[in-house]
Amino acid sequence: MNVLLLSCGTGGGHDAACAACAEALESRGHRVTTLNPYTLKSAGLARGVDKAYISMVQKVPAAFGAVYRLGDAYRHLPVKSPVYGLNRRMGPELDAYLLGGQFDAVLTTHLFPAEILTGLKRKGVPLPPVVYIATDYTCIPFTEETDCDAYVVPWNASWEFIRRGLPPERVFALGIPVSARLSQPVDRAELRQELGLYPEKKLILLTGGSMGAGCLEQAVSLLVEQGDRNWQLVAVCGRNPELVDRLRSVYGSFCTVLGYTDRFADYMRVSDLLVSKPGGLSSTEAAVCGVPLIHISPIPGCETANMRCFSAQGMSLAVTDPEVQLLDACRRLLNGPEREIMLENQRRGISADSAEIICRLAEHLARERDDALQMSS
Repeated sequence: MNVLLLSCGTGGGHDAACAACAEALESRGHRVTTLNPYTLKSAGLARGVDKAYISMVQKVPAAFGAVYRLGDAYRHLPVKSPVYGLNRRMGPELDAYLLGGQFDAVLTTHLFPAEILTGLKRKGVPLPPVVYIATDYTCIPFTEETDCDAYVVPWNASWEFIRRGLPPERVFALGIPVSARLSQPVDRAELRQELGLYPEKKLILLTGGSMGAGCLEQAVSLLVEQGDRNWQLVAVCGRNPELVDRLRSVYGSFCTVLGYTDRFADYMRVSDLLVSKPGGLSSTEAAVCGVPLIHISPIPGCETANMRCFSAQGMSLAVTDPEVQLLDACRRLLNGPEREIMLENQRRGISADSAEIICRLAEHLARERDDALQMSS
C-alpha cells in the first residue's frame, strides 16, 4: 500500500502523530510519504502559516482563545467557514500531487489538509480513502464541515463528533497514535546516565510543548526556589530560544534547560513526573509511558478540553493556580498514594497501540475501495 500522510507544523503534536502513523505503516511493509501540503504552493507559505499560529500561542494565548471561541460560534452558521474557503485554494496543487503519487490511502493529522481534500471531493475529484486523525480530546471547530471516509477520535470523544453532525458509521474511537517505542521497556538507570542525569534523584520534567508556551518560566521558578533537595529538574522549551536564554541565565545552575530535542521521549521515559500544558499528543504520550502528569496553563480551547478530560478520569492533576497548587501537587504525585492510582487510570484509559489499529483501518478502507472499483469495471 502506498500511503500519503499530511500534517502542518502548527504545533508538534500533529507532526508527532503523523510520525507515529508512518512508523506503524512502515513496520507493516507499506510505502509512506509525509507532506505539509502548503509546501506544494511554496515553502514560504508553509513557514508563514506555522509561524503565525505559533507566534499567537506563544505571545498572546488569550487572543488564540478568542479566535477559538469565535470558531466555535461560527460553526453554528449555515455556511462554510473562512478556514474552508482559504484551504480550498490549495486544491489544484494537492490534486496534481495525488495524481502523480498514485496513493492507496491518505491520512491527515491536521484539519487544514482535511479541508483541502474536502474541497477536491466536492468538485468531484476522485480521491483515495481519506482518514482524519484527531489529536485532541474534543471535536475542534470546523471538523464537521470536512468530508472524510473515516474519523479516528479519542475514546471519550466519539459522541461529540457525532453530535456535531459527523456520520456515526465513519467515527472510530481508536485513540491518538503515538510511537511504539514509548511503551517498550527501558533500563532507566542506564538511560539516565546517558542523558547526564542523577540516578538517585526524583526527576521532574517540565515542558511547554514544542512551542515553549504556557507558564513554564513560573513553574521552573517555583520548583527551583521551593522544591525539595532530592528533586532534579529538566525544562524543555521547544522552539522558543528566548525562553531558553532567560531560563538558563537565571536557573541554569539548578535546572537543566533544553530547547527543542529529539530525545524528549527518552527524558519522559526516565521521569518521575511530567509538568506540561495539556497538549493532546503529549498527554497521551505521558500516559503510554506511565508518567504521572500535572497539567498547567492550557492554551484556551482544545487544551482546556484535554485537561478537563484527563483530570476527570484521574489521569492527571489540573493545576489552575501554580503559585498555590503546584508544589503540593508535585509532592503528592512523587510520594503519595495518588501516584499509583493515576498510573492505573492511565493504563486503563489510554491505548498504546492506536497507531497500529489506525493502519489496519486504512488497509481495510483501501481494500474496500479496490473491491468496489473491480466490481464497477
